[in-house]
Amino acid sequence: MSRLTNRDTVLRVGVLLWLTAVWVALWGRVSVANVLAGLAVGLVIMVALPLPRIPLRGQLRLLPLMKLAAVSVYYGLESSFQLAWFALRPGPPPPSGVLEVQFAFRSDLVMVLCVNLINLIPGTMVLEIDREQCKAYVHVIDVSSAEAVAKFYRTIRVLERLLIDGLERRATPLPPPTGQEVPK
Repeated sequence: MSRLTNRDTVLRVGVLLWLTAVWVALWGRVSVANVLAGLAVGLVIMVALPLPRIPLRGQLRLLPLMKLAAVSVYYGLESSFQLAWFALRPGPPPPSGVLEVQFAFRSDLVMVLCVNLINLIPGTMVLEIDREQCKAYVHVIDVSSAEAVAKFYRTIRVLERLLIDGLERRATPLPPPTGQEVPK
C-alpha cells in the first residue's frame, strides 16, 4: 500500500510541476512571482478539478512504443503528401466516407491514445467512439477504391498492434473486419 501511496504522491507532484510550467509559459517570463502563482493555481486546479484514476493493467514496453512513434510520423508524412496531391492534382477531390473500426484492446487509456493517433493523421478524423463495444467511427478523406479502404484499415491495425504490444499485458484477438464496404 505504501508503494501505491508513493506513486500517487510522485504523480501528483509531477502534475503540479507541469501545471506550474504551463502557467509560467503562458506568462512568458520566469520569475519568482510567476512560479509561486503557478503553484497556487495548480493546487487550486488539482483540488477543485481532480482527475479520475485511470486503471493501468498493462506493462510498458519501450521498443514497440519507439516503433509506434516512428510509424506514426511516417503515416503522418505519407498522409500529408497524399492530401497535398489531392489539392494540387486536376480533377475533383476523392470521395470521402465514414468507416467503422472495431478495436481489439479493452483499455480506455489505449483507446484514447489510439484515437488521438488517428486524429493526428491528416485526412482522418474520429467522429464517434463507442466505449462499450470498443469501436470508433472515422471520417476518411479517400474511400475511392477498395484498396484505399483496405490501406486505411491496415494503417489502423498497425497502430493498434503497436499500442497493444507497447502498453497492454495481453491482447484479445483482432476482431473480424467489419464496415469495410466501399461507398457507392
